[in-house]
Amino acid sequence: MRNSYWKRLFVGGCVMLLQGGFAAVAQVQPTERPAQTVPDAPAPTADTDDAAPTMFPHWEHSRFLIAGQANIVFQSDGPFHSPYEGTNSFIGRGEYKTSLLGTLYLGAQLRTDPKTETDAIFNLESAGGRGLSEALGLAGFTNLDVVRNPNLGSVPYMARVQLHQTIGFTDKMVESTRTQFSLATEVPERRLEFYVGKMSLPDYLDINNIGSDSHLQFLNWTVDNNGAWDYAADTRGYTYAVVTEYDDKDWSARYALALMPTVANGINLDWNLRRASGQNWEFELRKPLLGSLLSPDRKGVVRVLSFVNHAHMGLYRDAINAYLSGEDPTPEITKHEKFGAVKYGFGLNAEQELTQYLRVFTRLGWNEGQHESYAYTEVDQTMEFGGDYSGRAWSRPNDKAGLTFVTNAIKGDHQEYLRLGGLGFLLGDGKLNYAREDILESYYNLHAWRGVYYAFDLQFIDHPGYNKDRGPALVETVRMHVDF
Repeated sequence: MRNSYWKRLFVGGCVMLLQGGFAAVAQVQPTERPAQTVPDAPAPTADTDDAAPTMFPHWEHSRFLIAGQANIVFQSDGPFHSPYEGTNSFIGRGEYKTSLLGTLYLGAQLRTDPKTETDAIFNLESAGGRGLSEALGLAGFTNLDVVRNPNLGSVPYMARVQLHQTIGFTDKMVESTRTQFSLATEVPERRLEFYVGKMSLPDYLDINNIGSDSHLQFLNWTVDNNGAWDYAADTRGYTYAVVTEYDDKDWSARYALALMPTVANGINLDWNLRRASGQNWEFELRKPLLGSLLSPDRKGVVRVLSFVNHAHMGLYRDAINAYLSGEDPTPEITKHEKFGAVKYGFGLNAEQELTQYLRVFTRLGWNEGQHESYAYTEVDQTMEFGGDYSGRAWSRPNDKAGLTFVTNAIKGDHQEYLRLGGLGFLLGDGKLNYAREDILESYYNLHAWRGVYYAFDLQFIDHPGYNKDRGPALVETVRMHVDF
């Protein structure tokens, strides 16, 4: 890319692709995006050569942050075995869809003293396009950027607005990566941090360095987040919350209190915390998982998560009984929702460096499964194992390849509800021959020039929507990502 002619040709091609992506998005309405995850861009850099991971150099030591990203995802799947389909089925005839997500990140340090640093954060976002099958029919949907409500449109909206406050308890400082949510480059080793405002809970909880960034890593909902964690969020994946975090040398503890949606996967939030709230706890231990078997330089992390949601939810068993008694013509859980309902669950999240190039990770999740899936996706149990391999091994330090397997499940009442013809906010084939939904995903992420990345992704989905009668489906993806 050193030759100026080829550089101009490449940049022109990128502009044409971006224009084509925006044009495609302008022709359709969005479907649904459950969540934005951890920072989309790599760590800011002042590099000015073609290998820099952002399009423009960032101010590493400024009080201000200006950054952005654009993510264009083209997905297609071919026809697969489908003897019947219902209202919420993953369509068996094959199709293709495009989505576009753009975000502007703004930040300012109101106080620069590392022991009492204060950040103000604001993000403006636009989500357009559609997902395959209108983002229905899969518990582990294939594109985390998709917004399922077609009435929301692609008009820009306020994604995040928050204050971040640090209170240091020691004079010892440690290096910190500057991100879109925290502008400091050094922080006290022991400290208390507060985040208050509009946010997405996966910005701060259940983070995994191998499987949390749908813009540079995996794309599936239940790979980048714990599928059994029914975290508080509106349709776009955001809520108003308070996150409190204590950090020490080798461990951290977090607590988050957040608003729940007024209806399952709805856009409006319930501001009455006495009747509806999402509470989340997480403990993180930063130690190598295999101890003396690995070099002390090989980093490892274990995170344990729990959540309790109070909301206007229904029990699958109540909807089933009302249908079997003839009270309801079809099972309909929304007719049996009650305030004060409680849904709870747990998660385990671990990652480990094995070599200088290879990292592995796992997620395990469980929730009680009797109450309806309400905010994220229809998963009651999940198990995931995977890893990534750095392109440094073949002299491409910003390239990466990844492979993961995730298997999702639902409990007996949830199965029976779908078997009798009930609909969730994601699933409903009209009937169900139950089996676990198994997903194998692989990708190669190619750093083309400065902040421009292309990825090729394959997802093999067996028993889509937990239905043994349908599938398997193969979803192919091409992704273009630009970090500004």
